[in-house]
Amino acid sequence: MPITAGDTVTIEYVGRHDDDTVFDTSREAVAEEAGLETRREFSPLTFEVGAGKVIDGLDEALEGMDEGDTDTVTIPPEAAYGERSDDRVIDYDADEFAAMVEGHEPEVGMQIQTEQGLPGTVSHTDDEVVRVDFNHDLAGETLTFEVEVLSVE
Repeated sequence: MPITAGDTVTIEYVGRHDDDTVFDTSREAVAEEAGLETRREFSPLTFEVGAGKVIDGLDEALEGMDEGDTDTVTIPPEAAYGERSDDRVIDYDADEFAAMVEGHEPEVGMQIQTEQGLPGTVSHTDDEVVRVDFNHDLAGETLTFEVEVLSVE
């Protein structure tokens, strides 16, 4: 039976940027070959289709597929992590920022998290301003996923 919203699926996947580089995968061998961090556990992904556990474009691409199917799907930014937005880049007074991060010296690339759990990356710092980008790392990107449906419940 074809996958519909509400079904629980288990998939293997490889996520790629437009330039074909791998940014995420469930397959350890692919991660090793791509030079990704391999200290995490690699295993198939299980989730309920349509429950918002994965990006919309992947949910939509799975509907109609069946157990054993494989496909390569291209997902535009609006169905993935959205477009990049200047509104999600915030400037903080350098002294206030230092107090917020308990005296840690801000540097470009530093990862932070707001009290509400929103992740951000320091994108600029000087004596007066610390700029934090709260856009998702993959915002604005068209993503390609190679998907294999292992099971459908």
